[in-house]
Amino acid sequence: MHLETERLILRKFEETDAERMFLLDSDPEVMKYIGMPTLSDISESQNVITMIRQQYADNGVGRLAVIEKESNLLIGWSGLKLLTKEINGYKNVYDLGYRFIPEYWGKGYALESGRASLDFGFNGLKIDVIYAHAHSENLASNHILRKLGFRKTGEFTEPDGICFWYELNRENYL
Repeated sequence: MHLETERLILRKFEETDAERMFLLDSDPEVMKYIGMPTLSDISESQNVITMIRQQYADNGVGRLAVIEKESNLLIGWSGLKLLTKEINGYKNVYDLGYRFIPEYWGKGYALESGRASLDFGFNGLKIDVIYAHAHSENLASNHILRKLGFRKTGEFTEPDGICFWYELNRENYL
């Protein structure tokens, strides 16, 4: 799986991505609305990468490493994931997600990588509906989901607060 946009390459995670992944997941600002603690050791990032790589094998999809073409650095991740654990009453559905290192926030990378992932999901995998969710206080993420064409269809409570639930149907995708 390899997707490309004007400024980004989205590719499968590799073991060598652990250092940049740790930079992402150990940052309190990044993890603020995720409902998970920050990582404290690079071995935890290695475990996350192993888990994502297993998702590729088991489900054919998983979050992808986002590489900025200009710097050739991993700046975050984006992409589709098959939800194998129930969230908001949904299971075995495709979920769009993204997470970026703060110095790359506000540059349109979540939108750009999200569009590439949605194109792949709707046109490549022929998925009929793609879902997403974001913490209600994560204004930037909620804005990006609406800009991608998602519509809010519900709310659910997580231990760290209210999350908004979004859906995007293939026929409504721009």
